[in-house]
Amino acid sequence: MASRGGGVFPSAALFIGLLGLFELIGKQRFQAYRTVDMVQLFASGMCFGVALMWLIERLRNKPSS
Repeated sequence: MASRGGGVFPSAALFIGLLGLFELIGKQRFQAYRTVDMVQLFASGMCFGVALMWLIERLRNKPSS
C-alpha cells in the first residue's frame, strides 16, 4: 500500500481555525458580535472539523505492525 504522507493540509486547517477563533475571542462582548463574526466562527469550526476528520481517518487506517 502506498504511504499517505502529507499532514500539511490538516495542519493548515487547524492553524486557520485557531487564528479565526483567537481573533473572535479577542472581541469585546458577545452582544457586539455581528453577522460577519458568526460566519468567522462557523468557518473556524469547519476548519477544526476538517482537521478532526483527517486525524480520525489517519488513526483508523493506521497500518498494523
